[in-house]
Amino acid sequence: MDILFSLTQYASPTVWIVFHLFLFGMLALDLGIFNRTAHVPTFKEALGWSVLWVALSLLFNLFVWKNYGGDYGLEFLTAYLLEKSLSIDNIFVFALIFTAFNVHMRDRHRVLFWGVVGALIMRAAMIIGGMSLLNRFHWLLYVFGGFLIFTGVKMLLKKEGEKGPNFEKISQWLSQVLPYDPEGGHKNFTVLKDGKRFFTPLLLVIATIEFCDLVFAIDSIPAVLAISKNPFVVYTSNIFALLGLRALYFLIADSMARFHFLGRGLAIILVWIGIKMLSADFIKGTLGVSNKVLTLTSLGMIIGVLVLSILLSLRKPLSSKS
Repeated sequence: MDILFSLTQYASPTVWIVFHLFLFGMLALDLGIFNRTAHVPTFKEALGWSVLWVALSLLFNLFVWKNYGGDYGLEFLTAYLLEKSLSIDNIFVFALIFTAFNVHMRDRHRVLFWGVVGALIMRAAMIIGGMSLLNRFHWLLYVFGGFLIFTGVKMLLKKEGEKGPNFEKISQWLSQVLPYDPEGGHKNFTVLKDGKRFFTPLLLVIATIEFCDLVFAIDSIPAVLAISKNPFVVYTSNIFALLGLRALYFLIADSMARFHFLGRGLAIILVWIGIKMLSADFIKGTLGVSNKVLTLTSLGMIIGVLVLSILLSLRKPLSSKS
């Protein structure tokens, strides 16, 4: 009951309902009309969808700014940008998963669609759970902050060429516990073969994507909670960042290797957010710094690190590194 009161305290039930009607409508429009037939999205198509999702996110940001005040509007923008930047790591991993499972380019949009739907449900549960815990146990902020610093430092110390997750083991384990047809393709979750129902590689791919998103969410949810304690801001900024993830994948997946400094930039951002989480009480209580100033500082830090990482990547291509 406490979390329900918290949800409706910041936004009315009508706003929550309208937002989710919009969410379900856009998902249905995406898969049911514009991408009903499996195809390889062109660069122009991916760019169009990316621009559309960014524009819708900024329009929603304007709605938050106008109806809930500049502070919450600023928090939404910062949280959205943070989640968007952290989602770049997801794109790296998605590319590895698709290669490991031999997913054809024309089937990747469908896989990402169901992966995003699962991620939306999982993120909602984690946000509600995280907010509920923080409302009861304020000291968890310091645990989350320390975890973000640890994760960021670990990313900074990661060596070039270090192996990522072993997706083959996940596939082998799932295929052992489920009736599985390795030739079932990536169009449907199950196929009928010799009178028996078998799961297809589509299920294994999505299960792997959801597992990886869970790992990413363990980092990103505490990070966004360091930006805002408003559940409406935290939830909606996550949703908008995730909704644009598929278009962003097709837009930049092939050129991700060019931006090799982004990984280190994201690590620095996580360390910064962790330090902010650990020191926020002292900075606001003892030094008298307002939450708005802290949020503006984080926004500037995120933008600055991302821009610098991209410029360094373009100036010093990976092939020229010693």
